[in-house]
Amino acid sequence: MISINNELYLQPVLISDSRKLIVLMREIYTPAYSHFWKDGGNWYIDSQYSEAFLENEFLDPKARSYFIVYKGEIIGNFRFIWGEKLSGVSEEKQVKLHRLYLHPKTHGNGIGKIMLSWLTEKAVQNNYQMIWLDAMNEKTQAFEFYKKLGFQYFSHTFLDFKYMLDEVRKMSQLVKKLD
Repeated sequence: MISINNELYLQPVLISDSRKLIVLMREIYTPAYSHFWKDGGNWYIDSQYSEAFLENEFLDPKARSYFIVYKGEIIGNFRFIWGEKLSGVSEEKQVKLHRLYLHPKTHGNGIGKIMLSWLTEKAVQNNYQMIWLDAMNEKTQAFEFYKKLGFQYFSHTFLDFKYMLDEVRKMSQLVKKLD
């Protein structure tokens, strides 16, 4: 466990936690993104949080996956990858924020900002020069959140998931240079 403050800590996600993670993501992902999918997002959750998929993710020694625990309750999913490079960027040491999902009941408590501040602090301590992430273009609230925290648009890509609606496939890659 990693203590962030007296109410917030990170609990490592284990391969054996795949069921727990799927249940959590149904509570978090479905209300926010179900309208992006022909099947309400079921395929995405079942595939991206399955035990087999998590086993593959855990093979990456640079990746860290955590449950976010707030006031004793698991309320989110946080994953980042040390040394994951964004194509076309010259900074030597980069970290990718891969997932930051928070339960809707915790929105507005500053937890997302605290998590990104914590990651930024760790990146700076380890001489990383940049944090980057992919953000769904259709989630303008997320864009504004990241923009307020110093992230800027760099490029974009398109998702190729079979059940995703065509009009929401665009993702922007946002970067934040660290001093």
